[in-house]
Amino acid sequence: MRMIFQQTPIILTGNEEVSETKEDLLEDLKKTRYALEVAYSGFDNVTDPDLIDCYIYQVNAILKQYKFLLDKISQKEEEKELLLEK
Repeated sequence: MRMIFQQTPIILTGNEEVSETKEDLLEDLKKTRYALEVAYSGFDNVTDPDLIDCYIYQVNAILKQYKFLLDKISQKEEEKELLLEK
């Protein structure tokens, strides 16, 4: 199995805020979509029951991450609309 991308954790030391732009979220979504394609490809090419289980868990985890990112993007768009209305 190969590593597709690696995320570096952000450690906050005080009252700092993490600013995620829509572009950052879209880039993460693109990477997640690619990771999902790789996981599905791996699932299609294995025959060992243990590896099949691993790929099923991996696909489910990536799908949850994908849904999370879609929700964050949707939230950013709603915030932008609210700011424009004011």
